[in-house]
Amino acid sequence: MRRIIFIIAALMALNTLQAQQLQFNKDRQFKIVQFTDIHWKANDPNSEIAKACMDSVLDAEKPDLVVYTGDLVYSRPAKIGLDRAFEPVISRHLPFAYVFGNHDDEQDMTRKEIYEYVKQKEGCLMSTTPGITGVSNYTLTIKDPETKKDSFILYCFDSNSYSSAKQTKGYDWIHADQVEWYRKISASFTKQNGNKPMPAMAFFHIPFPEYADASSTDGNELIGTRKETVCCPKVNSGLFQSLLECGDVMATFVGHDHINDYVTYWKGIALGYGRFSGGNTVYNEIPNGNGARVIVLTEGKRSFETWIRLRNKTIINHINFPDDFLHP
Repeated sequence: MRRIIFIIAALMALNTLQAQQLQFNKDRQFKIVQFTDIHWKANDPNSEIAKACMDSVLDAEKPDLVVYTGDLVYSRPAKIGLDRAFEPVISRHLPFAYVFGNHDDEQDMTRKEIYEYVKQKEGCLMSTTPGITGVSNYTLTIKDPETKKDSFILYCFDSNSYSSAKQTKGYDWIHADQVEWYRKISASFTKQNGNKPMPAMAFFHIPFPEYADASSTDGNELIGTRKETVCCPKVNSGLFQSLLECGDVMATFVGHDHINDYVTYWKGIALGYGRFSGGNTVYNEIPNGNGARVIVLTEGKRSFETWIRLRNKTIINHINFPDDFLHP
Protein backbone atom coordinates (compact mmCIF):
# COMPACT_ATOMS: atom_id res chain seq x y z
CA MET A 1 0.00 0.00 0.00
CA ARG A 2 2.81 2.43 0.90
CA ARG A 3 4.47 1.71 -2.44
CA ILE A 4 1.22 2.49 -4.29
CA ILE A 5 0.78 5.76 -2.37
CA PHE A 6 4.39 6.72 -3.14
CA ILE A 7 3.93 6.04 -6.86
CA ILE A 8 0.72 8.07 -6.98
CA ALA A 9 2.38 10.98 -5.16
CA ALA A 10 5.37 10.86 -7.53
CA LEU A 11 3.11 10.90 -10.57
CA MET A 12 1.15 13.85 -9.16
CA ALA A 13 4.39 15.77 -8.56
CA LEU A 14 5.55 14.96 -12.08
CA ASN A 15 2.31 16.15 -13.66
CA THR A 16 2.30 19.33 -11.58
CA LEU A 17 5.86 20.26 -12.52
CA GLN A 18 5.42 19.48 -16.19
CA ALA A 19 2.18 21.46 -16.31
CA GLN A 20 3.61 24.49 -14.54
CA GLN A 21 4.12 27.73 -16.40
CA LEU A 22 7.42 29.53 -16.47
CA GLN A 23 6.97 33.07 -15.21
CA PHE A 24 8.95 36.05 -14.01
CA ASN A 25 9.17 36.41 -10.24
CA LYS A 26 7.76 39.26 -8.15
CA ASP A 27 10.92 41.27 -8.89
CA ARG A 28 10.28 40.80 -12.62
CA GLN A 29 13.33 38.62 -13.05
CA PHE A 30 13.96 35.11 -14.33
CA LYS A 31 17.19 33.11 -13.96
CA ILE A 32 18.46 30.47 -16.38
CA VAL A 33 21.42 28.13 -15.86
CA GLN A 34 22.93 26.61 -19.01
CA PHE A 35 24.79 23.31 -18.74
CA THR A 36 26.57 22.04 -21.83
CA ASP A 37 28.78 19.21 -23.08
CA ILE A 38 28.55 16.97 -20.03
CA HIS A 39 29.79 13.97 -22.08
CA TRP A 40 28.75 11.47 -19.41
CA LYS A 41 30.40 8.05 -19.67
CA ALA A 42 28.61 5.28 -17.80
CA ASN A 43 30.66 3.82 -14.95
CA ASP A 44 33.50 6.29 -15.49
CA PRO A 45 34.40 8.09 -12.23
CA ASN A 46 35.60 11.07 -14.28
CA SER A 47 31.94 11.77 -15.04
CA GLU A 48 31.30 12.45 -11.37
CA ILE A 49 33.20 15.73 -11.83
CA ALA A 50 30.30 16.84 -14.02
CA LYS A 51 27.78 15.98 -11.30
CA ALA A 52 29.82 17.88 -8.70
CA CYS A 53 29.81 20.88 -11.02
CA MET A 54 26.06 20.79 -11.58
CA ASP A 55 25.34 20.32 -7.87
CA SER A 56 27.59 23.23 -6.93
CA VAL A 57 26.14 25.61 -9.52
CA LEU A 58 22.53 24.77 -8.73
CA ASP A 59 23.05 25.18 -4.99
CA ALA A 60 24.67 28.58 -5.55
CA GLU A 61 22.28 29.95 -8.19
CA LYS A 62 18.86 28.37 -7.52
CA PRO A 63 17.63 28.99 -11.08
CA ASP A 64 14.10 29.15 -12.42
CA LEU A 65 15.04 26.99 -15.42
CA VAL A 66 17.98 24.83 -16.51
CA VAL A 67 18.81 24.49 -20.22
CA TYR A 68 21.03 21.63 -21.40
CA THR A 69 22.60 22.47 -24.77
CA GLY A 70 23.61 19.04 -25.98
CA ASP A 71 26.25 16.31 -25.83
CA LEU A 72 25.03 14.92 -22.52
CA VAL A 73 26.07 11.31 -23.14
CA TYR A 74 29.28 9.84 -24.54
CA SER A 75 29.00 6.08 -24.02
CA ARG A 76 26.61 3.15 -23.83
CA PRO A 77 24.17 2.60 -22.27
CA ALA A 78 22.90 6.11 -23.00
CA LYS A 79 20.11 5.78 -20.44
CA ILE A 80 22.59 5.70 -17.56
CA GLY A 81 24.25 8.88 -18.81
CA LEU A 82 20.90 10.61 -19.26
CA ASP A 83 19.73 9.57 -15.81
CA ARG A 84 22.90 10.86 -14.17
CA ALA A 85 23.01 14.08 -16.18
CA PHE A 86 19.47 15.02 -15.20
CA GLU A 87 19.62 13.81 -11.59
CA PRO A 88 20.82 17.18 -10.19
CA VAL A 89 17.79 19.05 -11.56
CA ILE A 90 15.27 16.30 -10.85
CA SER A 91 16.40 15.92 -7.24
CA ARG A 92 15.87 19.67 -6.78
CA HIS A 93 12.50 19.63 -8.59
CA LEU A 94 13.66 22.16 -11.18
CA PRO A 95 12.16 22.51 -14.66
CA PHE A 96 14.58 21.88 -17.49
CA ALA A 97 14.88 22.07 -21.27
CA TYR A 98 17.17 20.03 -23.51
CA VAL A 99 18.39 20.38 -27.10
CA PHE A 100 20.44 17.71 -28.86
CA GLY A 101 24.15 17.85 -29.60
CA ASN A 102 25.97 15.89 -32.28
CA HIS A 103 27.06 13.08 -29.91
CA ASP A 104 23.85 12.32 -28.01
CA ASP A 105 22.48 9.83 -30.54
CA GLU A 106 25.81 8.15 -31.34
CA GLN A 107 25.38 5.59 -28.57
CA ASP A 108 22.50 3.11 -28.47
CA MET A 109 19.46 5.39 -28.77
CA THR A 110 18.10 7.46 -31.64
CA ARG A 111 17.13 11.09 -31.21
CA LYS A 112 13.46 10.10 -31.15
CA GLU A 113 14.10 7.39 -28.55
CA ILE A 114 16.04 9.81 -26.37
CA TYR A 115 13.25 12.37 -26.65
CA GLU A 116 10.59 9.83 -25.67
CA TYR A 117 12.69 8.71 -22.69
CA VAL A 118 13.65 12.17 -21.42
CA LYS A 119 10.17 13.63 -21.93
CA GLN A 120 8.84 11.39 -19.15
CA LYS A 121 11.26 12.73 -16.56
CA GLU A 122 10.05 15.03 -13.80
CA GLY A 123 10.40 18.68 -14.76
CA CYS A 124 11.15 18.06 -18.44
CA LEU A 125 9.74 20.85 -20.61
CA MET A 126 11.25 19.49 -23.81
CA SER A 127 8.95 19.22 -26.81
CA THR A 128 9.19 18.51 -30.53
CA THR A 129 7.78 19.92 -33.75
CA PRO A 130 6.75 17.22 -36.25
CA GLY A 131 7.36 17.71 -39.95
CA ILE A 132 10.65 19.63 -39.83
CA THR A 133 14.29 18.58 -39.66
CA GLY A 134 15.51 17.48 -36.23
CA VAL A 135 13.71 16.50 -33.05
CA SER A 136 14.47 19.13 -30.39
CA ASN A 137 12.78 22.12 -32.06
CA TYR A 138 10.31 23.87 -29.77
CA THR A 139 9.54 27.06 -27.90
CA LEU A 140 9.04 27.90 -24.24
CA THR A 141 7.49 31.12 -23.03
CA ILE A 142 7.94 33.04 -19.80
CA LYS A 143 4.80 34.75 -18.59
CA ASP A 144 3.93 37.94 -16.79
CA PRO A 145 3.05 36.79 -13.23
CA GLU A 146 0.06 39.13 -13.04
CA THR A 147 -1.55 38.98 -16.47
CA LYS A 148 -0.33 35.41 -17.22
CA LYS A 149 0.40 36.58 -20.77
CA ASP A 150 3.52 35.53 -22.65
CA SER A 151 6.25 38.15 -22.31
CA PHE A 152 9.47 36.35 -23.32
CA ILE A 153 10.28 33.51 -25.75
CA LEU A 154 12.94 30.82 -25.56
CA TYR A 155 13.57 29.21 -28.95
CA CYS A 156 15.14 25.75 -28.79
CA PHE A 157 16.68 24.43 -32.01
CA ASP A 158 18.01 21.03 -33.00
CA SER A 159 21.32 21.90 -34.70
CA ASN A 160 21.52 18.31 -35.98
CA SER A 161 24.78 16.36 -36.25
CA TYR A 162 26.83 15.86 -39.42
CA SER A 163 26.33 16.82 -43.04
CA SER A 164 25.13 14.01 -45.28
CA ALA A 165 26.41 15.75 -48.42
CA LYS A 166 29.85 14.73 -49.74
CA GLN A 167 30.48 18.28 -50.95
CA THR A 168 30.03 19.74 -47.46
CA LYS A 169 31.59 17.28 -45.06
CA GLY A 170 31.60 18.33 -41.44
CA TYR A 171 28.89 19.50 -39.10
CA ASP A 172 25.27 19.79 -40.12
CA TRP A 173 23.32 23.02 -39.94
CA ILE A 174 19.91 24.28 -38.88
CA HIS A 175 17.94 23.58 -42.05
CA ALA A 176 15.73 25.83 -44.16
CA ASP A 177 12.51 24.22 -42.88
CA GLN A 178 13.61 24.90 -39.28
CA VAL A 179 14.37 28.52 -40.17
CA GLU A 180 10.95 28.86 -41.80
CA TRP A 181 9.34 27.35 -38.69
CA TYR A 182 11.11 29.96 -36.57
CA ARG A 183 9.96 32.80 -38.85
CA LYS A 184 6.33 31.69 -38.66
CA ILE A 185 6.41 31.27 -34.87
CA SER A 186 8.15 34.63 -34.45
CA ALA A 187 5.57 36.37 -36.63
CA SER A 188 2.78 34.83 -34.57
CA PHE A 189 4.29 36.05 -31.30
CA THR A 190 4.89 39.51 -32.80
CA LYS A 191 1.24 39.74 -33.81
CA GLN A 192 0.20 38.57 -30.34
CA ASN A 193 2.41 41.31 -28.87
CA GLY A 194 0.70 44.20 -30.68
CA ASN A 195 2.93 43.87 -33.77
CA LYS A 196 6.04 44.49 -31.69
CA PRO A 197 8.70 41.73 -31.56
CA MET A 198 8.55 39.94 -28.21
CA PRO A 199 11.97 39.71 -26.47
CA ALA A 200 13.55 36.30 -27.04
CA MET A 201 16.66 34.12 -26.82
CA ALA A 202 17.68 30.99 -28.70
CA PHE A 203 19.55 27.89 -27.49
CA PHE A 204 21.18 25.20 -29.65
CA HIS A 205 24.39 23.14 -29.71
CA ILE A 206 26.48 23.79 -32.84
CA PRO A 207 27.28 27.47 -33.48
CA PHE A 208 26.29 28.90 -36.85
CA PRO A 209 28.89 30.52 -39.17
CA GLU A 210 28.36 34.04 -37.82
CA TYR A 211 30.12 32.94 -34.64
CA ALA A 212 33.24 32.46 -36.77
CA ASP A 213 32.72 35.82 -38.49
CA ALA A 214 32.37 37.62 -35.16
CA SER A 215 35.38 35.97 -33.51
CA SER A 216 37.71 36.55 -36.47
CA THR A 217 36.85 40.20 -37.11
CA ASP A 218 39.54 42.58 -35.90
CA GLY A 219 38.34 44.91 -33.18
CA ASN A 220 35.18 42.95 -32.38
CA GLU A 221 35.10 42.55 -28.60
CA LEU A 222 34.86 39.12 -26.98
CA ILE A 223 34.20 38.86 -23.23
CA GLY A 224 35.31 35.51 -21.84
CA THR A 225 37.57 32.69 -22.96
CA ARG A 226 38.42 31.88 -26.58
CA LYS A 227 40.92 29.04 -26.93
CA GLU A 228 39.71 27.26 -30.06
CA THR A 229 38.45 28.05 -33.54
CA VAL A 230 34.68 28.04 -33.96
CA CYS A 231 33.57 24.55 -35.09
CA CYS A 232 30.61 25.50 -37.25
CA PRO A 233 28.98 24.16 -40.42
CA LYS A 234 30.40 25.00 -43.83
CA VAL A 235 26.91 25.92 -45.01
CA ASN A 236 25.08 29.03 -43.88
CA SER A 237 21.34 28.34 -43.91
CA GLY A 238 20.32 31.89 -43.06
CA LEU A 239 19.18 31.58 -39.45
CA PHE A 240 21.13 34.62 -38.30
CA GLN A 241 19.68 36.69 -41.14
CA SER A 242 16.20 35.62 -40.09
CA LEU A 243 16.92 36.55 -36.47
CA LEU A 244 17.88 40.04 -37.64
CA GLU A 245 14.81 40.39 -39.83
CA CYS A 246 12.34 39.11 -37.25
CA GLY A 247 13.87 41.31 -34.56
CA ASP A 248 12.92 39.30 -31.49
CA VAL A 249 16.01 37.25 -30.55
CA MET A 250 18.57 39.36 -28.70
CA ALA A 251 20.99 36.51 -27.90
CA THR A 252 21.91 32.98 -28.87
CA PHE A 253 23.74 30.53 -26.61
CA VAL A 254 25.47 27.36 -27.79
CA GLY A 255 27.95 24.72 -26.61
CA HIS A 256 30.05 22.35 -28.75
CA ASP A 257 33.42 24.16 -28.46
CA HIS A 258 34.64 23.05 -25.04
CA ILE A 259 37.26 25.72 -24.46
CA ASN A 260 35.23 28.72 -25.59
CA ASP A 261 32.86 30.48 -23.20
CA TYR A 262 32.79 34.04 -24.52
CA VAL A 263 29.99 36.40 -25.47
CA THR A 264 30.32 38.85 -28.33
CA TYR A 265 28.09 41.49 -29.94
CA TRP A 266 27.44 40.96 -33.63
CA LYS A 267 25.15 43.24 -35.62
CA GLY A 268 22.94 43.88 -32.60
CA ILE A 269 22.70 40.30 -31.31
CA ALA A 270 24.73 38.64 -28.55
CA LEU A 271 26.44 35.46 -29.71
CA GLY A 272 27.41 33.47 -26.63
CA TYR A 273 28.76 30.15 -25.47
CA GLY A 274 27.93 28.23 -22.35
CA ARG A 275 30.71 27.01 -20.07
CA PHE A 276 31.91 23.44 -20.43
CA SER A 277 30.12 21.53 -17.63
CA GLY A 278 31.57 18.04 -18.12
CA GLY A 279 34.26 15.98 -16.46
CA ASN A 280 37.53 14.50 -17.68
CA THR A 281 35.92 12.23 -20.26
CA VAL A 282 36.78 14.51 -23.20
CA TYR A 283 39.06 17.47 -23.95
CA ASN A 284 38.44 20.36 -21.54
CA GLU A 285 41.51 22.56 -21.23
CA ILE A 286 39.52 25.63 -20.27
CA PRO A 287 41.18 27.73 -17.54
CA ASN A 288 39.80 27.24 -14.00
CA GLY A 289 37.84 24.11 -14.85
CA ASN A 290 34.20 23.40 -15.57
CA GLY A 291 31.15 25.48 -14.72
CA ALA A 292 27.97 26.88 -16.23
CA ARG A 293 26.56 30.01 -17.77
CA VAL A 294 23.99 31.96 -15.78
CA ILE A 295 21.54 34.34 -17.48
CA VAL A 296 19.20 36.74 -15.69
CA LEU A 297 16.32 38.27 -17.65
CA THR A 298 14.28 41.29 -16.63
CA GLU A 299 10.70 41.39 -17.87
CA GLY A 300 10.00 43.94 -20.57
CA LYS A 301 13.64 44.72 -21.27
CA ARG A 302 15.79 43.83 -24.26
CA SER A 303 18.79 43.42 -22.00
CA PHE A 304 20.14 40.81 -19.60
CA GLU A 305 22.90 39.98 -17.16
CA THR A 306 25.09 36.95 -17.56
CA TRP A 307 28.13 35.41 -15.90
CA ILE A 308 30.05 32.16 -15.54
CA ARG A 309 29.69 30.26 -12.27
CA LEU A 310 32.61 27.87 -11.78
CA ARG A 311 32.42 24.55 -9.96
CA ASN A 312 34.24 26.14 -7.00
CA LYS A 313 31.38 28.70 -6.92
CA THR A 314 33.57 31.59 -8.13
CA ILE A 315 31.90 34.05 -10.52
CA ILE A 316 33.81 35.29 -13.58
CA ASN A 317 33.03 37.29 -16.73
CA HIS A 318 30.02 39.24 -15.46
CA ILE A 319 28.34 41.01 -18.40
CA ASN A 320 25.53 43.54 -18.66
CA PHE A 321 24.16 43.22 -22.18
CA PRO A 322 24.19 45.33 -24.29
CA ASP A 323 25.75 48.10 -22.17
CA ASP A 324 29.16 46.45 -21.79
CA PHE A 325 29.54 46.33 -25.57
CA LEU A 326 28.34 49.88 -26.31
CA HIS A 327 31.51 51.90 -25.83
CA PRO A 328 31.50 55.61 -26.78
